[in-house]
Amino acid sequence: MFDKKTVNEIMAAARELSLDPAGLLAIAEIESGGRAFARVEGRDEPLIRFEGHYFDRRLSAEKQARARALGLSAPTAGAVVNPRTQEARWRMLARAEKIDRKAAYESVSWGIGQVMGAHWVWLGYADVEALAAQARSGIAGQVRLMARYIDKAGLAPALRAHDWAAFVRGYNGPGYRASGYHTKLAVAYERYRALLPTLAATATASQSPAGKSEASRRETSPTVALPGRSPQPRRPAGFWGRMKELLARS
Repeated sequence: MFDKKTVNEIMAAARELSLDPAGLLAIAEIESGGRAFARVEGRDEPLIRFEGHYFDRRLSAEKQARARALGLSAPTAGAVVNPRTQEARWRMLARAEKIDRKAAYESVSWGIGQVMGAHWVWLGYADVEALAAQARSGIAGQVRLMARYIDKAGLAPALRAHDWAAFVRGYNGPGYRASGYHTKLAVAYERYRALLPTLAATATASQSPAGKSEASRRETSPTVALPGRSPQPRRPAGFWGRMKELLARS
């Protein structure tokens, strides 16, 4: 389960987006295993998963041959096995970006929502660097990236209706029944729904007299550079109404 700060950040985002906090917490937990950050060489980074088949299809023939020789790409899903630890996954990403940084970032699923970098155009970011920068900016950035995907994919109604099969079909694809993903999500939702009064009371107690929680008054985690040039966050291209105003903040 997430720590107190992460729970408060996710609940705050849910309220601003008019989404069920218990539902958003459940999705984030199942996607991330209840972890918001990994400790990588002394710094906090979002959880990632590197997809070698995505990387393979984004490379020129010359780069593809090099990546395959190094065990970083393959034409079929699952052929490139992710290391067990997040630190090792970040090292794998650093090796891949030496071949092609853009392709490497596009081939990663980022943060507690595990949103693929390849979706940056569809989600309205200026480039994949901007998507990655938001994921690396802190808990709030990770939540906004996940919420942006939910909105763009048209999954907010299924989330509000607690139609987990419909939600998971849109979020993870048609093979969700084989893994029981929708069932796991339903169980996590019921657990968070039962805990919600306690969680809400705790969040209220942590607020200052000005009405801002400790988490909201602190700066989010700084963007930490991988080897190579530092990613520079950019404002995403036009989005819709209130969602744009909320999700564009970093």
